[in-house]
Amino acid sequence: MIVTLTANPSLDRTVTLGAPLQRGEVQRAESVTVEPGGKGINVARVVHSAGHPVRAVLPADANDPILRGLDALDLPYRTVRLGAPVRTNLALTEPDGTTTKINESGPELAGETVEALARLLVLESERADWVVLSGSLPPGVPVDWYAQLVRALRPWGCRIAVDTSDAPLQVLAASFDQAAPDLIKPNAFELAQLTGADPVALEAGAAAGDPSLSVAAARTLVEAGVAAVLVTLGAAGAVLVTGTGSWWGSPAPITVRSTVGAGDSSVAGYILAETRGLAEPERLRQAIAHGSAAAALAGTQLPRPDQLDPAAVQVTALA
Repeated sequence: MIVTLTANPSLDRTVTLGAPLQRGEVQRAESVTVEPGGKGINVARVVHSAGHPVRAVLPADANDPILRGLDALDLPYRTVRLGAPVRTNLALTEPDGTTTKINESGPELAGETVEALARLLVLESERADWVVLSGSLPPGVPVDWYAQLVRALRPWGCRIAVDTSDAPLQVLAASFDQAAPDLIKPNAFELAQLTGADPVALEAGAAAGDPSLSVAAARTLVEAGVAAVLVTLGAAGAVLVTGTGSWWGSPAPITVRSTVGAGDSSVAGYILAETRGLAEPERLRQAIAHGSAAAALAGTQLPRPDQLDPAAVQVTALA
């Protein structure tokens, strides 16, 4: 069983444009989709599509449209009462794959809601193999909440992945000595936030065929206690650093149609591979295959198993 937490869920409204976005002009949409979203829900959707047991944990009222969307997907979930509609996020996707996202901050969570959500997560995670804590924290949630949850989940013996950014990520990193996850998935910017590296240099090095800067930065996080660091680098692929080695993987060229959910799909791919007992290089291969497949899909679509091409991913062991 994989359990995902989405503290700040959303209805993701994606508008696909037939021409480049023209600021200040009137344009017609080619299509509009509305789907349940939020990073943890995206991970759960990919895992569910792969046929693996999963349960999404989120705050939402019983009549919220996001739950009707999850029901339509037949995705198992557990909720606590939110007392307000979940936020709506807007993504504008252009023909070349450029995606402009406008995200609402989300409703404020009362203290009792935060406590109830934490209790529910711990209860649902008692028999979980993995627990995934993903996304931003809504107003009202302590900035160190992910660190608190990692500590609360440790007695169950489940593996824990965290995918977040900005202050919640930095505060978590400050607690790695007590609350180090089994997996974190920073992009270049988030890795720079944690290590002081130059994000432009990280991406440029990988794009030029030299991921050594990203590997060195990720290695400092492994040395701080994180079991595995999966760094996504866009079209340049990704690197995986663990206590036993480092690997770099690159996907086959694709036509990017939307980047929404690509990182979440990578997390799902890695965890699915780990639950199947695959070694680190194959976990990286699956992570990249899932992320690449998501980027090739329009709007907020997430990849199905038949849309993956892991054989096209080149993985290299690094010294």
